[in-house]
Amino acid sequence: MSNQYSLSVFGLGYVGCVSAACFASRGHQVVGVDVNAQKVEFLRQGKAPVVEERIGELTAEVVESGQLTVSDDAASAVLATDISIVCVGTPSAPGGGLSTVYLERASEEIGTALANKDGWHVVVYRSTMVPGTCESILIPALERTSGKRAGADFGVCVNPEFLREGTSVKDFWEPPKTVVGESDARSGEMVMSLYEGLSGPRFQVPISVAEMTKYVDNSYHALKVTFGNEVGALCAKLGLDSHAVMDIFLADTKLNVSAAYLRPGFAFGGSCLPKDVRALNHTARQNDLEIPVLANVLASNEAQIRRTVDMIISLGRRRVGMFGLSFKAGTDDLRESPMVELAERLIGKGYDVRIYDANVALSRLMGANRAYIEEHLPHIGELLSGDIEDVLAHGETFVVGSKDKLVIEAVDRIGEDRPIVDLVRLPGAEERRLHENYQGIGW
Repeated sequence: MSNQYSLSVFGLGYVGCVSAACFASRGHQVVGVDVNAQKVEFLRQGKAPVVEERIGELTAEVVESGQLTVSDDAASAVLATDISIVCVGTPSAPGGGLSTVYLERASEEIGTALANKDGWHVVVYRSTMVPGTCESILIPALERTSGKRAGADFGVCVNPEFLREGTSVKDFWEPPKTVVGESDARSGEMVMSLYEGLSGPRFQVPISVAEMTKYVDNSYHALKVTFGNEVGALCAKLGLDSHAVMDIFLADTKLNVSAAYLRPGFAFGGSCLPKDVRALNHTARQNDLEIPVLANVLASNEAQIRRTVDMIISLGRRRVGMFGLSFKAGTDDLRESPMVELAERLIGKGYDVRIYDANVALSRLMGANRAYIEEHLPHIGELLSGDIEDVLAHGETFVVGSKDKLVIEAVDRIGEDRPIVDLVRLPGAEERRLHENYQGIGW
């Protein structure tokens, strides 16, 4: 079992009520705080203000045992506890933004109490908020009202919840993962210890990374629902059983339901993905069917190429050295390669481009792609060099589309005065990001 702490939970809605009851059941002394008198009274009587499996019985147990009490006095709750957990709502604002009014109000109340508190206290945000909210709005509010400094006089953590309505108690006890964004290691360890013994991997990360994780999860979940629905709609038009189709799709845990293809990088290409997405969209149009998600896959892919072109243009250098040309490293396949498209756009804008790709250079001399290069890409074929040193000497800016050993060695010899645009996340990318001449396409 984890270290025992006293906790104050601000906001007794869905997340707050479940968190308070579950933490109390783990042996922590918990004080629930809410401005809604009805919720406070409900909990005081041992009744959960939300309805779902197990929460009613659990709430009654921890209230009866005295592990969970309630209060409408924020200051006394902070003074009496080690950790304050903020679970207030973050509704949509007009225009689709996030309303932080409840977060700010809770932060100001907690900060005002901290001004009169000795000893270490950690403020934990469980509420969902866009990256930057905590560091740009909430921490300043805490510091302003407390007269103290985050990370030095008190701790701040972001601890997103992954609770599904209907199974939230089960999800609390069996989390898919635990994420703690921390202002300092001491606070992060304290918050992480609250989940000691529970399942799933654990991540202690910068605050903004923790804020982002919930949005990535929920957006992907929404994408999965719409993808499944669009597949179902098209299957129905074609007289197919969509569940039979998706049973086969889901059986593939190597490429489909897996980490495959989910690492940020450059655009997709090759002989299969572009043409098959086009064909599926054409089939939908023939059947008078709208599939907006699938219809915009190629548009999103095109946007990634444009982003890369814009990055290169912003560097203001005319001579470009490219490492990699094929659509997939280790092959000589140029069919719908986004690297070819990138090279052609740069050439069209007047850039002086020289390219190294050992596999393509070899196939240009003797492989099956020789005729393809000569017939379809003669202008690019002329820019190919079999000598990596030639490309290294030519470039004022470098675009890296390959993790070939020789390419990595060459990149490591590029001086600080020549920019590098990394499309493949080279080894040591986290350290490379510290150099002013390095830019990653999505990191």
